[in-house]
Amino acid sequence: MMLPTHAMVGLAIAAPLSALAPDIAPAALAGALAGSVFPDLDLYSGHRRTLHYPTVYALLAAPAVVLAAVSTLPVTVGLAAFLVGATVHCRMDRYGGGLELRPWEETSDRAVYDHVRGRWRRPKRWVRYDGSPGDLALLTVLSLPLLVGLEGPFRIVTAAALVVGVAYVALRRRLASIAPVVFGYAPETLERYVPERYRQ
Repeated sequence: MMLPTHAMVGLAIAAPLSALAPDIAPAALAGALAGSVFPDLDLYSGHRRTLHYPTVYALLAAPAVVLAAVSTLPVTVGLAAFLVGATVHCRMDRYGGGLELRPWEETSDRAVYDHVRGRWRRPKRWVRYDGSPGDLALLTVLSLPLLVGLEGPFRIVTAAALVVGVAYVALRRRLASIAPVVFGYAPETLERYVPERYRQ
């Protein structure tokens, strides 16, 4: 799924705290948002493997949530939310398409790497691919309540995610054709950072 969708899932997980525990809600929202986008920082260095740890994040999140429930300091709440967001991100990548330039062709059996099992997990394709109409529908369903329920910077982030998501979905298939051409001009010193799927 696309990054805006991941980000909104993170905010949606933490959003109930805005009503239940408004004093710790900002830490939870910030942590969940950061954790939900963090795994994708590996986009140009072993995407869905380098920073994607579906099992490890989950194992770390469980005690972190317990600690945050006992000690509701902003740092413990933020850390727990970060780990939950990262866990959900990695799980969500399995529900989308494979790791390929044109995931609608369904030629890849790699969704996310499981470091504990030492193998790639297969995509389930419940949301066919990142930037699909289904992905946009999920983003919209998540974003609209957040636009109403959140305030300040989190409302701005939500609006920005929705705008970026709509633009990405509109351009998604064209970007698959443009990417190999653009990355074909990458200087030799940067070639090793260009994902293999962009060299087709």
